[in-house]
Order: sequence, then C-alpha cells, then structure tokens
Amino acid sequence: MGNRNRAHCKHYSRRAFLSTAMAAPILAARSGLSATAADNLGVSIPDANITFHLRTVQGRLSYQVTFKNQAVIESSAMSIIIDGVDLCLGGEVGRVEPYQFKERYAWRGVHSQAVNHCNGARVPVKHAKSATAYTVEVRAFNDGIAFRFVVPGSPNANRVPDEQTAFTIPAGSVAWYHDFEGHYEGVHTRKGISEIQAGEWAALPLTIKLPNDIGYAAITEAALIAFSGMGLQADGKRGFKTRLAHAMPVSYPFRLRYEADQTRLARPAEISGTITTPWRVVMIGKDLNTMVNSDIVPNLSPPPDKSLFPQGVNTEWLKPGRAVWKYLDGGENTLEEMKNFSRLAGQLGFEYNVVEGFWQRWSEDQMRELVDYSRQQRIGIWFWKHSRDLRTPEARRTFFKLCNDIGVVGAKIDFFDHEAKEIIDLYQVLLKDSAESKVMIDFHGANKPAGEARTWPNEMTREGIYGLEHRKGESWAKHNTTLPFTRMLAGHADYTGMHFGERRRETSWAHQIASVAIFTSPMLIFGAHPKNIMENPAVELIKSLPSTWDETIALPMCEIGELVVFARRHGEAWFLAIMNGPNPRNVSIPLSFLGRDKYESMLVRDDPGNPAAVRIEKTTLYQRDSIKIDMRGGGGFIAKFSRLPNV
Repeated sequence: MGNRNRAHCKHYSRRAFLSTAMAAPILAARSGLSATAADNLGVSIPDANITFHLRTVQGRLSYQVTFKNQAVIESSAMSIIIDGVDLCLGGEVGRVEPYQFKERYAWRGVHSQAVNHCNGARVPVKHAKSATAYTVEVRAFNDGIAFRFVVPGSPNANRVPDEQTAFTIPAGSVAWYHDFEGHYEGVHTRKGISEIQAGEWAALPLTIKLPNDIGYAAITEAALIAFSGMGLQADGKRGFKTRLAHAMPVSYPFRLRYEADQTRLARPAEISGTITTPWRVVMIGKDLNTMVNSDIVPNLSPPPDKSLFPQGVNTEWLKPGRAVWKYLDGGENTLEEMKNFSRLAGQLGFEYNVVEGFWQRWSEDQMRELVDYSRQQRIGIWFWKHSRDLRTPEARRTFFKLCNDIGVVGAKIDFFDHEAKEIIDLYQVLLKDSAESKVMIDFHGANKPAGEARTWPNEMTREGIYGLEHRKGESWAKHNTTLPFTRMLAGHADYTGMHFGERRRETSWAHQIASVAIFTSPMLIFGAHPKNIMENPAVELIKSLPSTWDETIALPMCEIGELVVFARRHGEAWFLAIMNGPNPRNVSIPLSFLGRDKYESMLVRDDPGNPAAVRIEKTTLYQRDSIKIDMRGGGGFIAKFSRLPNV
C-alpha cells in the first residue's frame, strides 16, 4: 500500500486500573484477559496508546477512553434502558470473554484494502432488580474504540429500548457539528466545548480537536441495523448524551413530506427478540491523516453475504464509476436530452447517466430506447425513485424487476429524512431487494452512513451531506474544507460536486475540480453539464479523475475549515488535490509521496485575476521536488502525476 502511514498489527492485552470505586480485582490468565468481575477492565492495543476502561462507579456502569494516557472521553455513564428500566444501574459483572480479529478485505473507501485488527471483550452483566442478563461488548482498534449492548430476549415478546449513554469531552477541546433541521444536510458549527449549551443537538459524526495537541476524535455509530439512529444532545457540562430517533428533532424535510407520520415516529420503537444496539464509536488519531484513513466503521459492520456478493465489493456487477446528471446546470427533461447526456458522458469517458424522476412519464419502450442508446455509448443508466413509492414488498419487486428487465443498472432512492427504526429497516430491505435484482443504489435525503456499504456493497454512495444541490448557505470554502474531517469520516458521500457557474459562489474553478478528487464517492456524480465539462480548459485532467482510490494521504498542513491537502493514488497515477478555505494562502508541497521515478505532471492552478478560470502547466517532476502554490480565498489546486517508464 505504498506510503500508507498506519500501523495495524495488534494483539490482545489487559491492564488493571486502580480506583476507590472498584470492588473486585481483575485476575490474569494466559488466554489474555479473564476475570471473576470486570469492575476495572481495560481493553487496549499493544502499546496501550488507546484504552477503553470499563468501571462501576457508584453502582453505575461507566467508561473512560484514553489516548497516550490522556482522556479522550472522560468518565461517562453508560445507559441502556429496556421498558423504562436502566440496566446499567445496579448491575453485577461476570467473567470476561476476550477475543481478537485479524483480517483484510477489499474496500472502496479512501483506500482499496481495509485492515481490521482489534482486541475485543464480551462482558456479561446481570441487572440485580430485574434479573435481566445482558452483554457489553467492547473492541479496541489502533484508531479508536467501540462498544455496544446485547440484551437477549424472546422472539415472541416486544420490548422498547432506549439509551442515554454519555460522552464527556475534555476541557479545552473544540468540536464541529450541525443540528438536525436539515436532517443530515447541515453546515457545521465550530465551538469550544465549554461554549456548547445544554439542549443543543449534534448529528453524527461529531468531530473533536483535543487539547494540548493530543490529537483528534470523532463520535459516530456503526452497524445500524434493526434499531433507531443515534444523535447527540449536549448537557451544557462538556458532555453529550445518546438520543434515539424518536426523541430527536424532526427535520424540515420530514415535516414537509411526511407530516402525518410525525406522531407515530415520535414513539419509541418496539423490538422483538434479542436487542443489539449499533456500535457506539469513538475514532481517535494523532493527526487528521489517521482520522481520514480509519476503517473502524466498516470494520464493525457485518461482511457481505457471499451468495449475493461472491467477491465482496469486487463482485462483477458492482461497478464504481463517474456520472453526468441533469439537475444543477441546465438541460431539458426529455428523452432526447437524456440521450444527449449519455452521448456526452461517453465522450468524457464516464460510465453513467443519472436520470431524475421524469423517466416515470415515459413508456417502457422509451425507457428501453434510452438504455439501449446509452449502452452503445458505454454508459449505464440510473433511475431516480421516491422512497415513499417503495414501502411495500410488491412495489420494490415491481421497480427492481423493471430495472433489471430493461437494463437499468442503478437506482437513486430519495427522501428518507428520518432515522426511526422503520426507516432504518427500509434502507436494509431496499439494499437486499435491489441486490437480488443486481441493481446498485445511491440513497438521497439520507442519514449518515454507518457501514452499510460493507454489508451491502451495492450501496455505491449516499447523500447525507450539504452539497451543491443547495443554492443558499454559508461560505462554500469554509464548508468544503470542513467536510473531509467531519461528515466524511463516516463514509462515502454524494455531494454532486463540481460546478463552473454561479452555484459555486466564492470558490474558484480549481477548488471545484479539486473537490471531486477529495470527496470520496465510488459513484461520483458531477454537477456540471457535460458540455461545460468538455469546454473547460482542464477537461483533460477531469476526464482522468477516478471514482475509487488505492491510497489516500491527508498531508500535515490540513486544518479543519481552512485547508484540505490530499495526495491520492489510483494505480500508478498520483493526484494532489487542494481546497483552500476563506483566506488566501501560499503553500509549498513536497512531493515525497511519489515513487522514485520520473513523473509527467499536469498542474491546474487558480488564475489570480479570475476565479472562473484556471492556469495549466505541464512539466516533469520527481519525488525530491516541491510545488509552490498561491491560492485565492476559496481557491484550489489539482495536479496529476503519471509515472514515466524507465528508459
């Protein structure tokens, strides 16, 4: 994996931590960790840089997370509530079962191979008053920790879970977050942790810069299956509490589209059988490169079903690619215009054309005409569909069968706008039913990803991001330089990037081109009209941009909300992509990420006198070289380095 700068080799270890609140000691065993009680459990990586501490404090199960012996999450109360009873208060802890994961798998995120090495422990707990037995499961990785609750139950009995686990952030930290008014299409606020008022809401991921240059952290969730989505609510004392979807504010998009459903979804969801919460995740890294390269969310998610995906993400019918899209930059809602878009997409060397809902006014013969014509241009067709029209098994079968029969390769399914359990269940059945028909998926109006693309690799991307569809808002420059270190830590995002017209606001053309190389999306949808892409002076470089990456390095000068500098490799070609924040700046970038060969290089710079223009330079560069770059506020830079064969 070339210059990937991550350590992955882990083994299980045990540490004991003294506390006046502890009752029983941990007993050592050859197998790694075993105990008569786990009132003082530590699960860590080999060098103990990251440790999850599970303790009983004043009768309540609590935890702490440390990095290099510094608090990332201070002592915080756990809370899993079943039918109104908090099982973390007054519990008896039993013998701990340790385990370990070591695996690698093909991936489609910021790199092409994910590494899953972790230490785990299953901690049995029995709630004294109700005699309810359950398990706290913990995993420690090289770049974070995760925990979840598993409460056995009868498949014939419904119970109502809730949760109020706390996350207490160290004093002096800075946090980036947005609320739920736009569901997951929000603009992040930057605040010191002491400034966050009680009652404020934070959608996941919540990113944290820790004090004293300790590093970074982010709170999110993984393996969101058969459960409600998780948000965070501030307590005004440097803490956030887990809140499930029924208690979270209803977003404007949901109020607009589903007013009649609000009362029903405000009630906690019932679950039959075993209740397994999603993993509560705390990513941790000494730098932003560690955070960007974290595999923790997919690692915590179930692997794909081999009967549906025999080669995982490399299964034959799963094809990442780049798409044109008639929505942001003009064009008619007609069959002929969509044929024109497919023709231009083919000339660009792209793979797909995404067709909005007007296809539903066509006859099946017209649909086939577009699909057949597009196939001749080597372009696959995706159809948009409202999620409201796919709520029944019959409706899903009819739609996905139509796609399969006429050769439509993907579906863009829109307007979910809530994280209630019934909506989370809908995501899952849509992924299953579409996989059975070999149809790829892009979710819009969606929540943040939580590892679904690991389990269902037919999910090629999802929105859940404030992207170029929005005409109004704050500075794109500040927003775009925040996203790679906040929302995109959870996974891929369909930002529908790159626009050369007024929609780009204060950002430059170079910034816009760089954005599609920085925002990870295996189904990479371009906002610009294909004609405008072809007429851009940088079209040669744009045509060469891939939608997947073998390697990503977030270079050390990255700063949240100010500057993004990514070196990304696809095959033997390297790209250097930079998005600048609101302030002009000059940077010098060493090309040490390149190999020892000679590289034919194409550089696309800001034009100092015109944000709607670029300056292009072609040259030969080496690993020993550096590039000096001057960028306007909201500016950018992008370069491609193609290895030249040794003569």
